[in-house]
Amino acid sequence: MKDPKEEEAANWVRRLLGLGFWVQGFRCFAWMGVNFFLKDGLKVAPSTLQLLQNSANLPMVGKPLYGIVSDAVYIRGEHRIPYIAIGALLQSVSWLAVGLIPASVISILTMSLFLLLGNLGASIVEVANDALVAETGKPASPTSSEGGGGELQSYVWMLASIGGALGNLLGGICISQLSPRYMFIIFGLLLALQFLATASVRESSLNLPKPITSDNKKKNNKNKSYSSPSGGSNIRKQLSQLSLALQRPDIAYSIAWFTMSFAIIPILMGTMFFYQTQQLQLDSSLLGISKVFGQAAMLAWSASYNRWLKVVPVRKLLSGVQVATVALMVSDALFVRRLYREMGVSDGTYVVLFSGLLEVLPLFKVLPFSVLMAGLCPAGCEGSLMAFVMSAIALATIVSGYLGVALAAFMGVSGDDFTCLPQAILIQAACTLLPIFWTSWIPDAAIGSGRAKTD
Repeated sequence: MKDPKEEEAANWVRRLLGLGFWVQGFRCFAWMGVNFFLKDGLKVAPSTLQLLQNSANLPMVGKPLYGIVSDAVYIRGEHRIPYIAIGALLQSVSWLAVGLIPASVISILTMSLFLLLGNLGASIVEVANDALVAETGKPASPTSSEGGGGELQSYVWMLASIGGALGNLLGGICISQLSPRYMFIIFGLLLALQFLATASVRESSLNLPKPITSDNKKKNNKNKSYSSPSGGSNIRKQLSQLSLALQRPDIAYSIAWFTMSFAIIPILMGTMFFYQTQQLQLDSSLLGISKVFGQAAMLAWSASYNRWLKVVPVRKLLSGVQVATVALMVSDALFVRRLYREMGVSDGTYVVLFSGLLEVLPLFKVLPFSVLMAGLCPAGCEGSLMAFVMSAIALATIVSGYLGVALAAFMGVSGDDFTCLPQAILIQAACTLLPIFWTSWIPDAAIGSGRAKTD
């Protein structure tokens, strides 16, 4: 039976993480406005749209630095809550600025700068949230699933999926009724509320694990008191711990496979957005519903994973997701060739059922992989290691986006010519199939068991 204070602390953690992940999931509301603002307001080409989308994610690559700082540098004795608040504030300022500054000032350059600032704030929030999940969601012991085993990870993923579903649904409706800039203001105000709510929470109420240093170990053993370590020496310690963690074969090979499974796939998201809106003339609300369907699939995946899939070996789970992604990409190629229309399936029906699902399907790998990393992560560097993992994913996604632009250019696909789009999608599918041949790099064990072994 849990101590009442521990139970109350766990509830505070769930509330804080639930709010944080829900708001981050709701970011798609503003980003739907960004896509239409760039296409219709600034008149960018598909390749430029995709370049801007991926370049805006560059702050995500700095996550290891943010993780080390949040692990090592305490602000008023706290090292998670202040960073969540700072990140929410940066996002709020950036989105409100884009929505409120005069239209004559907005250009591709200014838009890019504000998107970079917003994603800097988002990455800081995600690092702190991921570290909280890793700290409080660990199994009670290395060979037991008690005390964690993925329940907290599934919970926050479900909240993010709910936020994403609501954001896409409202975004699809609002984009046809409001200017995208009003959407930016609405989201900026929501982030301001998150900042105020987070800043009102004291980290001491969360009962987080306390790192023990050689200087204060004796003191902690006597009276359990704790004073935050000095920043400079602790940053060096965190770098050393992260380096040691990354030297472990099970961690290093897992991260290498996971990163490659994203990086080598050329993403054609910007091209498909133009194909659906320019060539097929689909209504924006239909695109919103499609993304809602994808988020609903994410929610179902999170619930299914927590209930049934934790006992499935992680290697099988990740390989299965990879194969399913290939199948949907081949289906997309058939869709662009108009095969489904010949079978009586309308373009809108296909987009609602499958396009949103394909967009989120690669992200299905993140939940089991984050649980795996939380179990393998040495105590004391949760923020650093999880930030490194998320940074690797962000960098891989940027590379895949640039590869998608190069593939579209090589195949001659543009905003006015989609003749070779099916062939480009089939090349994308072939690249997606390749990582399956290296799945031996992933520990072959059930995540929920808390045990992992490598070949």
